This record gives sequence, structure tokens and C-alpha cells, in this order.
Amino acid sequence: MIKPDGVARGLMGEIIKRFEKVGLKIVGLKMLVPDKKLAEKHYPVTEEWFKKVGSNTINACPKYGFQAKEVIGTDDPIEIGKKVHQWNIDFLTSGPVLAMVLEGVHALEVARKIAGETVPLLAAPGTIRGDLTSISAISVNLKNNTLYNLVHTSGNDDEAKKEIALWFSEKEILKYRRTEEDYIF
Repeated sequence: MIKPDGVARGLMGEIIKRFEKVGLKIVGLKMLVPDKKLAEKHYPVTEEWFKKVGSNTINACPKYGFQAKEVIGTDDPIEIGKKVHQWNIDFLTSGPVLAMVLEGVHALEVARKIAGETVPLLAAPGTIRGDLTSISAISVNLKNNTLYNLVHTSGNDDEAKKEIALWFSEKEILKYRRTEEDYIF
């Protein structure tokens, strides 16, 4: 998915080009402004997720000379995770996104590699996030905001199946053949 920051910055063509260039095929594509219900279903809301995200934030703060309590208002990892979750919901519903289903050899792994590390500051040059943005989680957390990182890629096969079903109906997933498939697959 190209998130609202990628759409607003006019990067849809550039991002799509990077996926298509390596042979990934777009079999589902739609532009929409997600409502709160869809956004809440998209982002996981487990205590484990809250704790992981909150702990990551707490651990990153000292590197930039801050303590979580002064940046986020609390040092409880679960409370921080809940705040980040709400910021994610607010961001995802703030404007249009371009949802995509990509198909191809190792599509999930390739898409994640092309996207780069979730935190743009840590993303390698040559990746979408490494080339097109450079913010850190702390830089936006200081403003009580989420991480603007241009794209979302599913984390694993189960997550991909869940997200595809959430964003697309079966009839919206198209079957067609690209000319180079004989050479890629």
C-alpha cells in the first residue's frame, strides 16, 4: 500500500515502477480514503504488538537524548504502543492510499526488500524508504505523530492473506499474463 504521505508527495508512479521493474505484477489496485473501521482492522491490536512498539520507542529515546516519558508522556510500553496505534489509525485515514496486490516469485520478500527498513532513517540506499524519505520514529513521536514511511508491506504470508481479503474482494484480483513472465518465472 502506498500510504497518504506517498500519495500526497506524488510518489505513486515512482513506487509502482520500482515494484514492476523487478517483475512483480499488480493484480489488484485501488485508491481510496480508508475509514476508521477499515484502518482499525488493518493494524494489529494485540497486547504483544503494543508492548513491542512501545519498547522499541523506549529503547530508541536515549540514543537521541530523550526519555520516553518526556517525549510520549509515559514510559509504559503498552500505553506508548496504544498511542502509536491511534496515531497510525489517524494517519491512515488522513487521506487517500493506493492499495495493491502484487504477484510474482517471492513477491512478499521482494516487496519488503524494495520497501526497505520500516524506519526510513535505517533504510538502505536503493530502497523506497532509503531513497525517498529519511525521518526517524523519534522525530515524529516528538510531535505526537506516527512514522511517515511511504508504504506498507505485509510482514508474512498469513498477514498478506488477511490484508488482501480486507482491502479487496475476490473479483477485484485479476488474472493476466505479462510478456516477460516466461523469463522471470
